[in-house]
Amino acid sequence: MAVEKMSIAKALNESLRKALETDPKVLVMGEDVGKLGGVFRITDGLQKDFGEGRVIDTPLAESGIVGTAIGLALRGYRPVVEIQFDGFVFPAYDQIVTQLAKMHARALGKIKMPVVIRIPYGGGIGAVEHHSESPEALFAHVAGLKVVSPSNAGDAYWMMQQAVQSDDPVIFFEPKRRYWDKGELDTESIPLPLHKAVVAREGNDLTLVAYGPMVKVCLEAAAAAQEEGKSIEVLDLRSMSPIDFDAVQASVEKTGRLVVVHEAPVFYGSGAEIAARITERCFYHLEAPVLRVGGYHAPYPPARLEDEYLPGLDRVLDAVDRSLAF
Repeated sequence: MAVEKMSIAKALNESLRKALETDPKVLVMGEDVGKLGGVFRITDGLQKDFGEGRVIDTPLAESGIVGTAIGLALRGYRPVVEIQFDGFVFPAYDQIVTQLAKMHARALGKIKMPVVIRIPYGGGIGAVEHHSESPEALFAHVAGLKVVSPSNAGDAYWMMQQAVQSDDPVIFFEPKRRYWDKGELDTESIPLPLHKAVVAREGNDLTLVAYGPMVKVCLEAAAAAQEEGKSIEVLDLRSMSPIDFDAVQASVEKTGRLVVVHEAPVFYGSGAEIAARITERCFYHLEAPVLRVGGYHAPYPPARLEDEYLPGLDRVLDAVDRSLAF
């Protein structure tokens, strides 16, 4: 078994390298992805090894980056584009939602759009405005886009492979404050389907559902709750569109309680859709209302206030206690 311990950042780098080696139609594009290797060094060394024709430093123009990727996809390429920070994606939002997401349907299935858009997202790194946002619900709401986020090195590697191989556009959210978290990667394993949720920790009393950066927080909360005799199940959603509702339902039917956790604001967040669907599906199994934990409905604050804004261990455990009190 080719098992190795590495960071999420390194796993993504290895996955992109593998994709470039495997398929000559794969291209990597973005601001500073070439010579610099990306601001988080996710593409470090790729331009040196594959050349400037396949790992391309672009102008600072997100709309142009995505528009060019759409044109390349029409010509048979598989572009993987990087949006340097989450808040920078909005100049390209029009291209993504009115062109990239619609092209397959507009062409009655004759045109495919194998484009991956990598977006480092979320807070926790002490960055300035427009560098710490969580806009995943905006993209999950748009039909025609797949939206995923890994929480560990193994998923980072395999989900990137699957995203690159997809004939549909994938918005690939990378939890930037977890880039340096290490985990095991088995490059010879059989990966889960891209949109399959996975139980990260077994439990019986309550289900915590999370994805990306909040999976680690939920695992820590489950460990803390166990010290008080509470058995918490943690489900790593992995995909925000489509959502593996069957996995969430199976867990809730076992535990009877659900708390959904994400960094993005609770208001109109992806947790609202999960709460509504599970309330419909599991009404007679629920022992308490579905609760949501997330950011506040406010612009992302300066770095010194991040700890107050981001949902941490205490806020998750408070929701667990409120649910178990019903």
